Amino acid sequence: MRAPQAGPPPGFYHPALVRHPALVTNMRDTYTDHVATHTLALVLALARQLPHYVREQAAANWAPDWSDGGVLPLGEARALIVGTGAVGAETGRLLAAFGTRVEGVDARITEAPPGFDRVLPADLLDRVLPEADIVILTVPHTPRTEGLMDTGRIALMKQGACLINVGRGPIVRLDDLVTALDTGRLRGAALDVMEQEPLPPDHPLWRHPKALITPHVAGAGPHAAERRFQVLADNARRFAAGQPLINVVDKSQWF
Repeated sequence: MRAPQAGPPPGFYHPALVRHPALVTNMRDTYTDHVATHTLALVLALARQLPHYVREQAAANWAPDWSDGGVLPLGEARALIVGTGAVGAETGRLLAAFGTRVEGVDARITEAPPGFDRVLPADLLDRVLPEADIVILTVPHTPRTEGLMDTGRIALMKQGACLINVGRGPIVRLDDLVTALDTGRLRGAALDVMEQEPLPPDHPLWRHPKALITPHVAGAGPHAAERRFQVLADNARRFAAGQPLINVVDKSQWF
């Protein structure tokens, strides 16, 4: 059985499917380059205050900010990537080219990918959150990651840090995030995925001066159909030959 996405919608891994002996594979690593590039664009936008300047442009307002805090210098920043699979690893490699110190936490991966200083176990997240200027979420929606970034964890983040979510919407509690932005706890947030999609028109994040919203398009780019077909065809050949399949999912963990 093939899951339609790397992280299918909630309810896909229902108890009957988890109990069944059927293997499930997914489409992970078919759009890594697109998501990583989009993630880097979000990081750069927050670091250079682009959401602020876009709003000022819409108002035809010339409002330069030359203050020391107006820019987050990536060459002096520390980034924490939560989830160092294909997307997280590529995002870290791209960020390291700017001189950013990149660290990761992951539930399975222990070896640091290129560009990373280190990768720590997922249960050490609370220990390293306070050290990061940029926190990037690339993890899938699982029983363990749902609500991962709530009031308590956001409070652990460094004052003035940035939060980017390109994983899945349920990972971040949006009400808690809005409060952190309102109080100045965070410098900014950039989200490609939301708890509720589409994000309701009256949600405060749409108009929040510290928020950047994209409508779940990080994976957009050419060659998606060809890449997915390649995974499907490869697994069909493997299945026919009695060989191990690729992209097998741990159904109990949803990824």
